[in-house]
This record gives sequence, C-alpha cells and structure tokens, in this order.
Amino acid sequence: MGCDEAQLISDAAFEGSDALATTHILAQAIKQLGGVDVVIFGKQAIDGDTGLVPAGVARRLNWPLLSYVAKIDELNPGSKSIKVTRLLEEGRQSVGSKLPVVLSVVKEINEPRYPSFMNIRKASKLQIPTLNAAAIGAEAGKVGAAHAAAQWIKVFPPPAHAGTCDIIAGDSPQAIAVSLADKLLAEKVI
Repeated sequence: MGCDEAQLISDAAFEGSDALATTHILAQAIKQLGGVDVVIFGKQAIDGDTGLVPAGVARRLNWPLLSYVAKIDELNPGSKSIKVTRLLEEGRQSVGSKLPVVLSVVKEINEPRYPSFMNIRKASKLQIPTLNAAAIGAEAGKVGAAHAAAQWIKVFPPPAHAGTCDIIAGDSPQAIAVSLADKLLAEKVI
C-alpha cells in the first residue's frame, strides 16, 4: 500500500511480553534503524488494548508524543518540525513539535488506498528481513513472559446481559408517553 521497505522484529524471546516489554523492543529497533524522524502508531492494538505502547516508546526514546492525530498538517524535514491536528472529545486541537516525534493516530488520519494487483504480486515476492533480540540490542531481562510486569491470567467475555423488552401500545403518542412515564416512575427510574 505504498511502503518502500519493511523489517520484521521477531524472536521467540519476545513471546508473552507485556506493553512495558513491547516498548523496550520497539524503542531498541527504532534506535537500531537510526535516522528516524517520525514513528507512527495506531491509537491502540487489539490484543492487549492498553494504548500504552506509543507513550512508552516516546518515553524510552525521550521524544515528544503527539497522540490522537487525525491529520498531519505540515511536515518540514528542513526545519525538523511537524504540525498536526489532534481529535479530542472537546473538538480539534492544532499542535506543533520538533522532530523526531512519536505519533499515535486515529482512524480519521486517512482513507487507505488499495494496492493494485501488480503491487500485491510484487509485495508477495519481497523478502522482509527479520531482526531478532540480539540484532536490535534488546535486553533479555526486559522481554518475554518471565519479565512481564503484567500477566494475562485469563481473558474472557463479560457475561451475557439478559433483558426484557416491553412494547407500550396506545391510541396516541400522548397516551404511549403517559404509559411510559408511569412505568418509569413505578421502576423509580425517574
């Protein structure tokens, strides 16, 4: 979808890593790459769903974090600066920062373009280099399940919520509203 290069960070030693360990792994990989000005994360992952990794990586790199980014307004490599629009509950916020920077983006950041058939074929033939813990300089005492600060004991869905539904009938909307109000008063909802 437009990526020029990729590297896979993978090692059996990483298995069971929590968000804290993941921030160590990714920060080490970014340092190993060198010359990085912007690191872009999604708002949160679907596995741990903590939303902690972008902030943790920014902290480990000692870079600023711009979160909830909905639009990159300006990226100036010459002046090493970036301006973005953040999507907040209260509205939008314009923020600027010096590079390097870590961004966490929201779905409004863009509309993904779909790759052409030829680009899909080219991508399927590419060899993506894999970097292990040693290649990125990850410390063995900071990764993996044995060193995780948080342990996933059990993941389970919440119990199903059973409820009932009453259909209120009446001759007119006013009669239905009166009947609804009476039921809500009886249940001490209002």
